[in-house]
Amino acid sequence: MKKHILILIPAILAATAANSATTCSRANLTRCLDSACAINVSSNPSARCQYCGTSNAGAPTAGNAMRSISVGTSAKYNISDKELKKAPTDPSERYAWATRECIKRVSGCTADDVSETYDGLIEQSCRAAGVSIQFTQTLDELAKTRSRTSCKNEIQSCIIATDRCTADFRNCDDNAKFDKNFSACGVIATGCDEHLSGIRSDLIDQRDTAIKNTETILTRIVESYQNARATKLNSIKSGCADNSARDGCVKMVCENHMANKCDANNPDERSMALQLCKFYEIACNTIK
Repeated sequence: MKKHILILIPAILAATAANSATTCSRANLTRCLDSACAINVSSNPSARCQYCGTSNAGAPTAGNAMRSISVGTSAKYNISDKELKKAPTDPSERYAWATRECIKRVSGCTADDVSETYDGLIEQSCRAAGVSIQFTQTLDELAKTRSRTSCKNEIQSCIIATDRCTADFRNCDDNAKFDKNFSACGVIATGCDEHLSGIRSDLIDQRDTAIKNTETILTRIVESYQNARATKLNSIKSGCADNSARDGCVKMVCENHMANKCDANNPDERSMALQLCKFYEIACNTIK
């Protein structure tokens, strides 16, 4: 059953490393796991199998309230009723979730401690339910119960990583690059084989949309620069057609640099201003 724990997310491994310096209390770990996997176990010996083993054991009894599990003992390590409302209903996903929660609560415990402590209890519960399972078969059955959404989320998170396709898929703009990364992510996502074809199609569509949107944005940027240049050129041509551009230059030179403002009594100032603004005439002749 140790292989069962391989479905856990990498965050569990990181959390367990931090606790490795403390001795794990298997008793407290069992109490914690029971609070998620052994609900009403006194009246339903199949509870551990139904909640955290396999859906082939049948549906567990309704409700998440704990009964006859930790009577007379501290509930310090138990997962609360409120938290249980967020627990997955799929047995393999619930076992993974319970493992993550319990190794956070019980210091020094790791995923291996969970497997060594609790896999045997699940096996006993499954036998009590009349489910004859060899653990290799159990893993196959559990793998088949993974939802398409769960598989897609895991593969998508993998494929848009910065060292793979990235969020905008710029590193996977052709199918060969995409398929190489998708294959690697598909191997990591155990139990998703039957969904891979559909998920690949979804992600290809997502990639094509992302690339199309990027191209659209670039096209708009180019068009905006082209329109700005065209507008400016038209303004220049208009200023050349009626000499308003040159006249504006002359007016500015006269107002700011000529002592008498190029008035009628000082034709030399105006003549000088015209010479200073002659470059407008040269420019206008160039663009005609």
